Amino acid sequence: MRYMVMHYQTQAMEDGVPPTPEEQAAIGEYMQEAAMSGVLLSGEGVASSRLGARVEVNEGAVRVIDGPFAEAKELIAGFAILEVDSLAEAVEHARKFALLVGAERVDVRKVVEFEDLQQS
Repeated sequence: MRYMVMHYQTQAMEDGVPPTPEEQAAIGEYMQEAAMSGVLLSGEGVASSRLGARVEVNEGAVRVIDGPFAEAKELIAGFAILEVDSLAEAVEHARKFALLVGAERVDVRKVVEFEDLQQS
C-alpha cells in the first residue's frame, strides 16, 4: 500500500531558516535508509509560501492569491510517498521523520489506487 506523509511548516521553515548541518545529516541518513529499503518511493520539500500562489474557486470565480500566506503551521512543508504494509507502519515512519524535522504535525493518508475505486 502506498501512503502519503505530509509535514507542515514551522515559522522558521517559512522564514527560510535551513536545518542545521546536523539536522540535514540526520534527515539525509533517514531518507537514504528508507529509499534503500524500498519504503521511500518519493519525497520532496517545498519552498516557502512567499514563492508560491494559491488558487481559490468560488461559484466558478477564480481568484489567485500570491504568497506569502499568514499561517505557516497550515502550510505543507514537504511530502513523502511510502510503500508499506499498513497504516501502522506508515505512522511509525511519520513519527520518526516528525521528530527529525521538528514538525508539530504530520498527516498520513492512504493513496487511493484505481483498484480502490472499483471496490465501492
